[in-house]
Amino acid sequence: MSLVAPTVCMKREASVPVKKEALRYRVRWWQMLLLMMLISVGLAFGFCPGCATLSKDFIVSFFFSFFLATGLWLVNSYPAKWLRERANWTQQPLQSFLLTMLYAIVASITVIVVVNSLMRYYFFGRPLLEVFTPRVMASFVLPMLITVVITLFLHSRSFLLGWRDAAIRVERVEKENAVARLDSLRRQVDPHFLFNSLNALTVLVEENDPARATRFIRQLAQVYRYVLDSQEREVVTLGEELAFVEAYLHLQRTRLGKGIQVEMQQPDASADTLLVPPLAVQLLLENALKHNATSQRNPLHIRVEIDAAARELRVGNTLCPRTVAAAESTGLGLRNLQARYGFLSSQPMRVERTATEFIVALPLLTLE
Repeated sequence: MSLVAPTVCMKREASVPVKKEALRYRVRWWQMLLLMMLISVGLAFGFCPGCATLSKDFIVSFFFSFFLATGLWLVNSYPAKWLRERANWTQQPLQSFLLTMLYAIVASITVIVVVNSLMRYYFFGRPLLEVFTPRVMASFVLPMLITVVITLFLHSRSFLLGWRDAAIRVERVEKENAVARLDSLRRQVDPHFLFNSLNALTVLVEENDPARATRFIRQLAQVYRYVLDSQEREVVTLGEELAFVEAYLHLQRTRLGKGIQVEMQQPDASADTLLVPPLAVQLLLENALKHNATSQRNPLHIRVEIDAAARELRVGNTLCPRTVAAAESTGLGLRNLQARYGFLSSQPMRVERTATEFIVALPLLTLE
């Protein structure tokens, strides 16, 4: 029951913004219709200055202006917006702009021809095809010029706003990546990590085990070399990251002994083509060690699995929570990693928690 109630609550909370958005949409719709009616009244007075307010000529002029203005608004707003959202403005701006303008011109001409044909047919009994005569077609030039100017202004404005939003997103992501890099560096050169590693090395020296001590020093150097080398890189190959993880795990196994049990799937040849943010896997391993107790009797079990078909790497650990000081548990690590994935891929990082296990799934990226 405890799992169902929050889900229902979240659904209810999620439906509130949807209803508000639908209400705002209807309000905007009626506001635009009211605006079209006011514009049509003004145009009717302009086209028929000597007409009585409820005369036939005034009514015909009003409906002609209303249908024309509303039709041009509809074909140049919603379909054009749909087209702009799917056009590649960043890589092919000129082609996308010309395609959008071509659509606007063709759609506007269609509206003008259809409205003129129907108005002439129903109010004056003229043939529908009369609009294609040179005399009638010439009267379309002015409304078409006005439509093209307005459409050009609106699409140019939308294009510039899109560039501004893209620049803001890039700037925000750069800041998030800088924070992530600094956080990763801070965590890796954290005095606690270095202190624990040196303590383990001291034990090896006191036990007079030079072979293990030498390997420990080499693995420690490899860890710090990777941390420094990867700070300026957005992504690294999966093979590089897992080689670093092996060195990191060697240090932890030496320090904790049988208190940590790791099952890590060995990558295949695709490891050199699949990419991850640097230190991503290590961050998940560090979180598992930080938030869970380890002992010889109840070791912490960690699984690192690679699903090449789904292009996903999963890190799961058993749950044996321990109390962590507030200063050590800020939650920045996972949030920064999620922000970096938000910039690098449309596929989000997934976090799952069950009664016995905590699992994080990292998308494996590829160069396109």
